[in-house]
Amino acid sequence: MGYLTAAWEWILAHLLGPEGVLLRLQEHLAYSVVAVAIAAVVAVPLGWLVGHTGRGRGFVVVTSGAARALPTLGVLTLAGLALGIGLAAPLLALVVLAFPSILAGAYAGVEAIPPATVDAARAMGNSELQILTRVEIPLGLPLLLGGLRSAMLQVVATATLAAYTGAGGLGRFLFLGLKTQDYAQMLGSAILVVLLAVVLDLLFEAAEWVARQRLDGTFGAAA
Repeated sequence: MGYLTAAWEWILAHLLGPEGVLLRLQEHLAYSVVAVAIAAVVAVPLGWLVGHTGRGRGFVVVTSGAARALPTLGVLTLAGLALGIGLAAPLLALVVLAFPSILAGAYAGVEAIPPATVDAARAMGNSELQILTRVEIPLGLPLLLGGLRSAMLQVVATATLAAYTGAGGLGRFLFLGLKTQDYAQMLGSAILVVLLAVVLDLLFEAAEWVARQRLDGTFGAAA
């Protein structure tokens, strides 16, 4: 309990200021959101396309598995050597980390829809684009949100490595505490990362619940 008390005291003592907890927390959240957003711009349309057409599924699965197996610190180090000190290298590594989960959520959401539902929409004269946008994307939204949720939690936990190349975020406290053997600072930064992850997880859980309730209301009424 002594370490936990010291960690909370450190957090409260360093809450404000130009190098304070709130600023680093905002940086950490911004890095995470931007990385997930960049990954989603590519992964979501690609996942929808694969899920709808069934083409390239094997390649996507293999590529996603390979991306998951990449060591984030190794990717960050290589990116740092290529791009130099700053935010670009960790952002690239975080995008690579987020991509597989988002891609899997996008195509799994479309792929999980019963074929009879898609056939019924096609029999009603809907085009392939209409089937995708009116049936498959809405029905697959909960699984897509699940993929985004998984990606966000992975990125938030790993964004501490941004400080490895001189960027900001909560990792600055972790690396500084390690260097100076300030264990209260190290534990305090870890607690902040955990709290941020928990808050984001709850927000995504609420979004998934809302999406399911709307789907049940819309498609249940239609049935």
